[in-house]
Amino acid sequence: MTNTERVAYIRGLMEGLNLDENKDEVKVLNAMLDLLDEMASDLAGLDETVDEVAGQVDEIDEDLAALEDEIYGEEEDDEDDEDDECYYEVTCPNCNETICLSESIIEDGKMECPNCGELLEFEVEEEEDGCGCGCGHSEDGE
Repeated sequence: MTNTERVAYIRGLMEGLNLDENKDEVKVLNAMLDLLDEMASDLAGLDETVDEVAGQVDEIDEDLAALEDEIYGEEEDDEDDEDDECYYEVTCPNCNETICLSESIIEDGKMECPNCGELLEFEVEEEEDGCGCGCGHSEDGE
């Protein structure tokens, strides 16, 4: 049952009581019922507006996804850039979310978790064979 239907039901109940319209209490009840009726109508209008805005946001999201495909699709063609930097997966001890970090972020030694804001600190241990991330490239770019 919608709010508008509920207000109409209450109005019907009040009319069924055959209350004296001249009494102050009945005037107050009628004023409150009129207010409820206006509020129910306003809420129905807001629901329609929210549905309309949600539809527009969905359209924007689809447009953005298409734009991202266009932009990032071009970057995927350039595989040389991807081989230049190693990436690490780190699990935040506070929120247990796994995040992917570039070697440059790890070398900074610390950062805030993007999910919960916890300060994450890193200790870098250099290996003689390459960068140590298992990606197969060495420090000199080979």
